[in-house]
Amino acid sequence: MVSALNSQLFRTFAVRKMFRIKKLDIFVAKQFGLLFVATFFICQFVLMMQFLWRYIDDLIGKGLTMDVMAQFFWYMALMLVPQAFPLAILLSSLITYGNLGESSELTAIKAAGISLMQSMRSLIVIVLLVVGISVFFQEKIGPNANRNLAQLLISMKQKSPELEIPEGVFYDGIPNTNLYVQKKDMTTGKLYGMMIYRQSGSYEDQAIILADSGMLQSTAEKKHLLLTMWSGEWFENMKQQDMGGSAEVPYRRETFAHKQVLLDFDGEFNLADASAFSSNAKAKSSRQILHDLDSIRHANDSVGHQFYTEARRFSFPLPSLQRTDSIRLAIELQKGTPDLDSLYASLSTDELRNVVKTAARQAQTASGDVAMKADYAKYLHRQERLHELEVIGKFTLALQCIIFFFIGAPLGAIIRKGGLGMPVIVSVLVFIVFYIFDNSGFRMARDDNWTVWFGRAIPVMVLAPMAVFFTYKANNDSAVFNMDAYRLLLQRMLGLRQKRNIVGKEVIINDPDYRADAAELGAINADIDRYTLEHRLLRWPNPVKVFFRPGDDRQIMEINERLESVVDDLANSRDRQVIHLLNQYPVLATHAHTRPFRRRWLNAITGIILPLGLFFYFRMLRFRLRLYKDLKTIEKTSNAITDYVNSMQNEL
Repeated sequence: MVSALNSQLFRTFAVRKMFRIKKLDIFVAKQFGLLFVATFFICQFVLMMQFLWRYIDDLIGKGLTMDVMAQFFWYMALMLVPQAFPLAILLSSLITYGNLGESSELTAIKAAGISLMQSMRSLIVIVLLVVGISVFFQEKIGPNANRNLAQLLISMKQKSPELEIPEGVFYDGIPNTNLYVQKKDMTTGKLYGMMIYRQSGSYEDQAIILADSGMLQSTAEKKHLLLTMWSGEWFENMKQQDMGGSAEVPYRRETFAHKQVLLDFDGEFNLADASAFSSNAKAKSSRQILHDLDSIRHANDSVGHQFYTEARRFSFPLPSLQRTDSIRLAIELQKGTPDLDSLYASLSTDELRNVVKTAARQAQTASGDVAMKADYAKYLHRQERLHELEVIGKFTLALQCIIFFFIGAPLGAIIRKGGLGMPVIVSVLVFIVFYIFDNSGFRMARDDNWTVWFGRAIPVMVLAPMAVFFTYKANNDSAVFNMDAYRLLLQRMLGLRQKRNIVGKEVIINDPDYRADAAELGAINADIDRYTLEHRLLRWPNPVKVFFRPGDDRQIMEINERLESVVDDLANSRDRQVIHLLNQYPVLATHAHTRPFRRRWLNAITGIILPLGLFFYFRMLRFRLRLYKDLKTIEKTSNAITDYVNSMQNEL
């Protein structure tokens, strides 16, 4: 009966405890949810503005209607939703736990016996739901949004081409026309140094127009472009008529001071053909990418095999040789081992010149062919890598939500600053680290400098250890941003010296025992002399003893303890000269001159890794030399204090 009563009490206590934690989960979830919604729209707005500035030139002055602009912003927002999720989670989790820490609610939670990880349970569930939504967006909504957005951008660029004509590049946005402009005046809209290629039919019906300056304007009905030119020439092939079988094409040349040409162009906004974006990896789901990857790899292998087959073919032109040389070459070719060197030496000067010219021409042709095939093969493999990067990026971007949460929430608990001040600064720093590694990894993998998996996984490999470290520190209430601790650690690593800072005390209870302290300093000096003779600090120690054998310098540790005891007693002195002499004592490093680390296995690993072992070995030599100088300084200072104390006693 007692056991049944105990079990009932245990269940009642467990139910009450679960109910209390459930209230806490609801409270934390409400705090996080409101902040997540707000920060999501903030991050979405920032990302949209960043994306908008990239294409602002394609939107300004095009006369786009409101419905087209609404579609542009809608598809852009849908495309950027998965990217806004990690940033919103990072910022909202930072603010949530920063507010809890600043208002001492986090302290009350921990005082109730609830750990940091237990308080995160509801938020972990919410973050996992956000991860699922992110994957859904990238698989179902994102591809269509990317496709429609790319279609809109191409259509916007094709509208009002007079605003899109670049300098120094042939522009083919006008049907049947290629336009080259040397210089463009953005204020007046005039074009200088114009070269125009027009072709409305076959080769026999084309024109080349050169003009000193000109202007391109849309007509009122937006169906044509009016090209006005000044000071130019018109070269044109006329349509071939029946000229008795002559192969010549009629030709016309015209010089003009002012000329206007009407070009066919529909200036209204028309959507581009969506089939042009079917090969874009961003416009595909993971299933479509994996399905198309097989076809892409098969096509790449086929092209590579075809290039290899063509490269194995060996052919060379036969120059016009004399009859005897031709017969000789034919006989040697039948044998399969033609002696080309002797045949080349037997040629005449004219034949040698023809052979060299032919070989150079064929080498140049082969070089151009190889370069063209290399560029084409590079393009094909680039498309394959882009598909692989996209399918991996869909999952790494969703995984960033979890990583950013376990960075943001622990950092908020450590910093304990709410609001939009410190959390925003920390979020920006974390995002900059993520953006640098993510963008660099994507570019390096896309250009085939890194493997695809490494390029996409490098931000995860960098940020995941940070998340584990911050979560561990926050869960154990460890000080992460204690600058004094990091300063002391840096001083120990670099071997920087600490200086004494003893000041006179205003209230002294017990005066120092000068006679006993002077006697102790004399004994310490004697021990230092014996220690110096025995250990020979200026000699190079045995590396085997340093890295692979245990042992501490007990003698120097004992000397340091006795010295610090005397310094503590003399620090109660009212005499300024004694205080001044005490500050001349160096702070001894009692361990660094013997071993790099206190743990034996760390010393062994350091000794095995040769570059690291050399660094710590020479560091230890530096500490041995410093200890030798410090011991000499201690002897000198102790003698000065002893003499001063004796003089004080004689005066008394």
